[in-house]
Amino acid sequence: MTSLTKRIGLGAVAALGSLALLTGCGQAPSSTSSSGAATSATSKYLPCIVSDQGGFDDHSFNESGLNGVKQAATKIGSSFKQVQSATANDYASNISNLVAQKCNAIVASGFNLVDAVKKSAASNAKTDFVMIDDNSIKADNGKPIVFETSEAAFLGGYAAAAYSKTGVVATFGGLAIPPVTIYMDGFADGVKYYNQQKKKNVKVLGWNEATQKGVFVGGFLDQNKAKTITTNFLNSNADVIVPVAGPLYQGAGAAIKSSGKSAVVEGVDSDLYQTDTAGYKNLMLVSILKNIQNVTYTAITQAADGSFDNAQYVGDLKNGGVGLSSFHDFASKVPSSLTSELDTIKQGISDGSIKVDSPASFK
Repeated sequence: MTSLTKRIGLGAVAALGSLALLTGCGQAPSSTSSSGAATSATSKYLPCIVSDQGGFDDHSFNESGLNGVKQAATKIGSSFKQVQSATANDYASNISNLVAQKCNAIVASGFNLVDAVKKSAASNAKTDFVMIDDNSIKADNGKPIVFETSEAAFLGGYAAAAYSKTGVVATFGGLAIPPVTIYMDGFADGVKYYNQQKKKNVKVLGWNEATQKGVFVGGFLDQNKAKTITTNFLNSNADVIVPVAGPLYQGAGAAIKSSGKSAVVEGVDSDLYQTDTAGYKNLMLVSILKNIQNVTYTAITQAADGSFDNAQYVGDLKNGGVGLSSFHDFASKVPSSLTSELDTIKQGISDGSIKVDSPASFK
């Protein structure tokens, strides 16, 4: 993937960590829009956001972006608008709808909205666009926000291998797109590193880093398929499952509960132990974090005070843009040395002494 070279100081805010996310109702997404307002709306600046198909109640990627917009609206004293996409056919019309409503800045939640954002940015120069998870758009009014999630996923892979009792772990994706496969690359690298350090042979199911082939649902909505995939992994003895598929962690959780096996899930994007409302938090070993809320908040507040720019932001371990959650209920169930080992690995990745490679890398 191509990348710009300039970065801005959003990492200072991202390094504060993810703020608590609001919870959704767990319903299937539909192409609907709604508005909100700060307690005292004193600013006419209007930030807006359009979701991907996962919807704003995914407890993950889309919800994090929405919470960043809400947080920014409260900070600047403005209202905000949100529009949810049910299918890919909604992207262009949803963005056009927000432009027509005089949105000053529009946050696009995810790689799949790139084409729609590119066209709209070219024809609406007075509207600023914050493009999450892609850096291919070159426009004065387009800000790319991307994340080196392979680094955090490396930690997640190491943790999965350290926790596994069966010596088999697994991952699957929603779609075979770079923001998904970068997680899977890092996860596989982390397991490999664990094997090298501990002289073990923990196996990874669902992803072959060398061929860039793996197991995918084909979208972010089919909970039944996610459950079937996870059941197949469980039948192959996997006891740590990493769904890189937004709300489809719920299908994985349902499969584990149905199986009666003592398998666990690693979350992605948000700390699912904190955000889950579907009854699966007790399965969450740890979550691989992408601090979308903090970076979205900063991009919007900067745009509102007139300092919007099109410089790329890359969130990584060093600037706090990505990371690993705590082990919550599993803190006493992982190896006692794991936390310190992860701290050492994090430092090695940050200073470059431990290499994390992915074709989807932004570095």
